[in-house]
Amino acid sequence: MIYQVDLRLRFTQPFGYFFCMRLFYYFCLCITSSLGLTVAATAELIDAGEVTRQGAGRLAIAVTSSDASLAKLARRAFGLHGGCTVTPASKAAFTIEIERASESSVTLVISSAGQEQLRRTVPGSDLQNATLRACDMAVEATLHIPGFFAGKLAFVGKQRGVSELYTSDLLFGQVRSLTADRALITGPSWSADGTKLLYTTYYKTGRPDIYRIDLDSGLKKPVATYKGTNSGGAFSPDGRSIAMSLFASGSAEIYVGDVTGRNPRRLTKNKSLETSPTWSPDGRRLAFTSDARGKPQIYQISATGGPMRRIPTNVSSHCSEPVWNPVKENLIAFTAAISGGFQICVYDFKAGKSQVLTAVSQSAVEPAWLNDGRHLVFTQRQKGRARLMLLDSETKKVSALHSPEFGDALSASFVY
Repeated sequence: MIYQVDLRLRFTQPFGYFFCMRLFYYFCLCITSSLGLTVAATAELIDAGEVTRQGAGRLAIAVTSSDASLAKLARRAFGLHGGCTVTPASKAAFTIEIERASESSVTLVISSAGQEQLRRTVPGSDLQNATLRACDMAVEATLHIPGFFAGKLAFVGKQRGVSELYTSDLLFGQVRSLTADRALITGPSWSADGTKLLYTTYYKTGRPDIYRIDLDSGLKKPVATYKGTNSGGAFSPDGRSIAMSLFASGSAEIYVGDVTGRNPRRLTKNKSLETSPTWSPDGRRLAFTSDARGKPQIYQISATGGPMRRIPTNVSSHCSEPVWNPVKENLIAFTAAISGGFQICVYDFKAGKSQVLTAVSQSAVEPAWLNDGRHLVFTQRQKGRARLMLLDSETKKVSALHSPEFGDALSASFVY
């Protein structure tokens, strides 16, 4: 059980100091505007004094709005975040007010101790998206880390026994079906710009092939259709290359090809099985699963080739499904067999050790980092059902992203 502790702010600087600093900020803003320079549309970081952190270290916030639907959406969003706890205004360190400004924008006001700290008009593709973007701006301003509420999921959904590829916002408010192939689908993976997806499907040949779909046009193209297994397609951070596991040589090996999948270069060369490649944030290395020592473990290799080296996770005899943290390159999340099931773990290159993050019943598998480098989405498998969950790697808080009524949802990828 995770105990929530409300956090209060103690103002250690006199009010006059903050008044002068804010006056200086507006002076600089006026000078910038007069010179014709562009001001970035990002959240101003709020320096509201020293925060005393205890227990789980969550920031107590209150959410208000004259629009009940906006308030409900924002409270649900902040309730998912491992760094926040939603409380009444009398107990909150910050009050987040969100009001409708237009059909596709909202006004965000952040207050602390009765004093307004930030006011912004936040646009979006629609009112829901604008609200989630405002929540992200509030997270950035108060916690000083990126928000993730307005990001997008790609996942495999199974309804009435049929698996298809879907996209959705993180809160499952706007779900869209991308395929109608009535075929087994696995492993969707976003491009960094959120315009394309790679996924593995049995649609055409009856064997696993890698396809790419363009979200703007809906056009689907084959990337790898070699005899045997083609899986694990993953775009490089710069979007110019694709890593994948191909059976082209007679065993599953790691390859890197161009963005269309052509001219694949074989990186691993042995008789073991290598699967699930994931890129380092700088695109210079790949981590993957290999049974080179008899049982699945995590290895890494240069993206240009060379010897592969085992990552000493040392937490289980079965480790698989690595995913590199997009912000903190010293962290890799993965799945490990523990106590008769599977759990999500993270390996820290700096510390040289692993930490078990989940303790769910039955199995937690298929981890995927969010853009803040702190939270992950994973699949919880329980009693024959699959459900997408959100995990905070710091507090280990776990929250469901959708109701069981949606059906099964699994194998998620995230992009912001």
